[in-house]
Amino acid sequence: MKTIQMTIDERLLKLVDKMSRARKTNRSAFIRQALEAEIRRQRVREDQARHAEGYARNPVAPGEFNDWLTEQDWGAS
Repeated sequence: MKTIQMTIDERLLKLVDKMSRARKTNRSAFIRQALEAEIRRQRVREDQARHAEGYARNPVAPGEFNDWLTEQDWGAS
């Protein structure tokens, strides 16, 4: 791991410390987890945007997936 220095306002630091204690972790671990979670959320947003762009460029044709309708099993008897 690499040690870094960062600037954070007092209000946010108090919240970080409070949440760190509640989660029984330390400040560094809490901030690492928060950063990792945000990076994951950003990647999901980017994937969703790419998928939307792809479907906008190549929309699903009517009936394109009809062959799969008989393959679906909804558990109904």
